[in-house]
Amino acid sequence: MTFRAVILGLVGAAFIASYTYFNDWIMRQTMFVGNFMPISVYGLLVLFLVFIFPLWSRITRKGALSRSELAVVLVLVLASCAIPGSNLLRLFTPALIMPHRYEMTEPGWQQQGVMDMVPEGMLADVSEDPDTVLGGYTRGLKEASDTLGLSEVPWDAWRTPLFFWIPIILSLWIALVSLAVVVHRQWADHEHLPYPIVTFTKSLLPEANGQRSPVFQSTLFWIGLGAVFVIHFYNYLNLWFDDYLFGQIPLGVDFSALTELSSTFEAGGGRSLLEMYTLFFTVIAVAYFLPKEVSLSLGVGPFLWIFVSGAFATYGVGVGGWQGTWPFGLTMDAMMIMGAYFGMLMVLLYTGRQYYAAVFRRAFGVPTKEQIDTSTIWGARFFMLGMVFFTVYCALNAGLDWPVAFLFGMGCVAVYLVMGRLLAETGLFFIVVTGTPATLLWAFFGARALGPEILFILFMLSLVLFYDTREALMPYVVNGLKLADDCKAKVGRMAFFIVVSLMVGLAVGIPTTLYFQYERGVDVSLWKIEQARRPFNETISIMQRLDAQGQLEEAGQVTGLKRFAEASPHRNGAIAFGVAAGLVLLFSFLRLRFTGWPLHPVMFLVWSTYAGNAFAQAFLAGWLIKVLIMRFGGARVYQNFKPLMFGLIAGEMLGGVIPMVISFIYYVVTGDVPQSFEIMPG
Repeated sequence: MTFRAVILGLVGAAFIASYTYFNDWIMRQTMFVGNFMPISVYGLLVLFLVFIFPLWSRITRKGALSRSELAVVLVLVLASCAIPGSNLLRLFTPALIMPHRYEMTEPGWQQQGVMDMVPEGMLADVSEDPDTVLGGYTRGLKEASDTLGLSEVPWDAWRTPLFFWIPIILSLWIALVSLAVVVHRQWADHEHLPYPIVTFTKSLLPEANGQRSPVFQSTLFWIGLGAVFVIHFYNYLNLWFDDYLFGQIPLGVDFSALTELSSTFEAGGGRSLLEMYTLFFTVIAVAYFLPKEVSLSLGVGPFLWIFVSGAFATYGVGVGGWQGTWPFGLTMDAMMIMGAYFGMLMVLLYTGRQYYAAVFRRAFGVPTKEQIDTSTIWGARFFMLGMVFFTVYCALNAGLDWPVAFLFGMGCVAVYLVMGRLLAETGLFFIVVTGTPATLLWAFFGARALGPEILFILFMLSLVLFYDTREALMPYVVNGLKLADDCKAKVGRMAFFIVVSLMVGLAVGIPTTLYFQYERGVDVSLWKIEQARRPFNETISIMQRLDAQGQLEEAGQVTGLKRFAEASPHRNGAIAFGVAAGLVLLFSFLRLRFTGWPLHPVMFLVWSTYAGNAFAQAFLAGWLIKVLIMRFGGARVYQNFKPLMFGLIAGEMLGGVIPMVISFIYYVVTGDVPQSFEIMPG
């Protein structure tokens, strides 16, 4: 791990944190991050290794970046991808200022007095100059072609909420990075998980001696790369020159007419699943490297959920909301996804129970027979310190009881840990979770025990820390530590610099995002802006329900551990949670007990989610390709076709990043917004 690698990584982190908003919301290109295999990062990596690295190596072999250095740069950049998009800044700034606008426009807010529940310092301060702070945010402060000066942004209004939120965010992130260090040895060395995305990444990196990767000498690799790149680039050109070309090359087929063959499938929403049939080449390639039962499960899971939903609908039982709406509401699909994550967590803890027990005993200074890395021991200690700080800070500043704050934080950690496991074991680089830790606490305590004020704070914490999980930190770190370890970089030191890159990204990303928003204004009709309503609207619904039941006055009166005695779990929610957890445990047992068991419990973690629906058909295609090759060609042919699959991924990454570069140049030269081009799900 060299000084220049760390500096380059931190510069890359600052670039990701500052440029993403411009790409996504001003130029409106395919999401700069968007998932755990961002096209921006991997596309630029392919560009560098294909065109720049060979020239650099010829000019100066000693000056070229080594395999280990490239890994360090990549890990730091990938960790910063958790900052500018869906995981934080996409919703962060709107959540802190738009409630002031909605308070003036929605009578229900004023009638119920929900703004009185907001803890001091949680939202931006608009009292001094509402026209500039709030009005400037929505309409923009730049006039005509003038450039907005940095001093014209009302920074003072944001100082207090940033001091309120950043300690919460960083303490949780430090805990997650530390926990990733704890589980690394168990997953990488003891369980030998495949880490498909890391496998692809290492296939591109140069050899330890500085030689270019052998994959670039494979004809099949270049065939895969060239074919996919040509398809995507042709489709991009067709946006600009549709009068001269022959139309888009279709990457999907509408099979929705087939839903008429099954009334149950149609009643469960099968039409929408078959309408979005799209072949993602990266997903097909990832499926090729997975065990057949994993890719089959990821492919058939959404179809099974459609039949389950249809069967319920046939008997008049919906899988939607019992109370509330997405993402906080008590719904069958949310509680089943949360239950499946809990079941998978139990499996992970059970399989690694001896190792984890030894790690935490050593963290408390208790000797053990097992040899534990020093970095792992300190990872356990910093994880506990991070969670203690998170709990105490939320109790003191956010107004939560410490048991509620602790359970919420551990709920976030549990789900993010399982997401990291999903990426390491299956390569599923697009994961969206239905439900939140706030949903679980609501389901198992009940609105009467928690009270509207506590539920509102939990909803706000979920909006900032746990909402759109497609770019959550933990999976990036889990993959990053594996890549660093395989490329001879020290895991403990890598984790430290990951935290540094997160701090750099926050320091750059927050002011850059605010500057763009105040310069141009925001479209208040956008999905990301309107989500600021949800914690308040959900709280109002809860208050109205409690009032109708005559429980509003007494709701939330008990505090501390007494809330457990007052808990009133939601019966249907608890059943759905338990059934899903039981299914995961059952399938995990069957998979371990019977070597030929065809399905993996990962199916239950994605089967009702947007991400599962988006990638299901591509996983099935990858599964079928692998089955046919293994059946008719054998293991040797399977190995020979690996470079082709690497090429498919590289081609898709390159096919996404080249339009980004062209669009940026077009915008700089003309000042006009370029044509929007997307490859991955939005």
